[in-house]
Amino acid sequence: MKRLLPFVLVVTGLLGTAYAYIAGRLASAPWGWAALAIPFVLIWVVPVFYWTRDRDGEESWLDSAAHQASYLSMAWVSFILVLTLVRDLALLATAVLPLERAHAVLTQAGVPAVLVASLLAMVLGALNALRGPRVEKVMVRVPGLHSGLDGFRIVQISDLHVGRSIRRAYVERTVERARSLAPDLVALTGDMVDGPVERLAPHVAPLAALAEEGRAFFVLGNHDCYSGAAAWIAHWREMGMRVLLNEHAVLGKGAAMLLVGGVVDPAYRARRPEISLGDAPSADFRLLLAHNPKLAPLGARAGFDLQLSGHTHAGQFFPWTLAVRLVHAPHVAGLSREGRMWVYVSAGTGTWGPPVRLGTSPEITLVTLVSA
Repeated sequence: MKRLLPFVLVVTGLLGTAYAYIAGRLASAPWGWAALAIPFVLIWVVPVFYWTRDRDGEESWLDSAAHQASYLSMAWVSFILVLTLVRDLALLATAVLPLERAHAVLTQAGVPAVLVASLLAMVLGALNALRGPRVEKVMVRVPGLHSGLDGFRIVQISDLHVGRSIRRAYVERTVERARSLAPDLVALTGDMVDGPVERLAPHVAPLAALAEEGRAFFVLGNHDCYSGAAAWIAHWREMGMRVLLNEHAVLGKGAAMLLVGGVVDPAYRARRPEISLGDAPSADFRLLLAHNPKLAPLGARAGFDLQLSGHTHAGQFFPWTLAVRLVHAPHVAGLSREGRMWVYVSAGTGTWGPPVRLGTSPEITLVTLVSA
């Protein structure tokens, strides 16, 4: 516990600072301060009480309820913090200009407006997240593409995060939509789970339907590693997935050959992410699966044509949709380039933490190769 003390102190300090600012600006009575403290305490409980301890076995309903309340509180605090800051900037602007009437309205109605807007944002974000993934269609134009691969369809599922919020019903809807796209190849680009095999195996079981004819390929994400990499690797293989650990495989379509490479996530302790095409057979197209888009330079140097990644969730909900650009630019979401290699970063098929999507939507990606 001693080595985790700095983490606990940082979390407590950040939450305490945010609480002092929000309560100081929005609460006018002791009951208001007390009410606003509840979501901050709920947020504090999960990282400090749960993340710092090894908790084996089945979770109780109380554990599940605590996590859900904590995650929803994270989203609400994010929204109310931004809206409180916007209100304060508007108050400052209307006082300086001066705009007396606008300033009076903001002073009188600003607090209830911030509270209602933050709750509305959380509700709308939760509905958007839980309705299931939409299909995002992406065309990758390739000069000199082999005619046998023209129109080749790749379905990407990434960051599903099966766990407390994403359960079997959501996975079944995802599989149904993915199969309806008639893919030639299925790419599972990591962070499929948040929990151990023994608890989540029934919930990921529908994914086995995508592994028919050896067309489904899987690479580890950081959350897969946190959830027990060795056990999950074995389980995915039992389901028929082709797990790539710094390896490559070849898939044929007619006279054309497509090479699929996969690198492990940096969170995988057994080995570091690396891949080379030095001993690879000749192929008409080279596809790399790498959970973290920061591995794009590695793929470009090796000579891949396209990298499929996830990890960023495109920020998942505002304001993190803006903050994620500071961390992951230039490969944040969507299609971009790393040298001559295309990079596509999925916004994620599920959600992590708060089951909330605002400014982004969960997606199943249909990547189609076409001749330029």
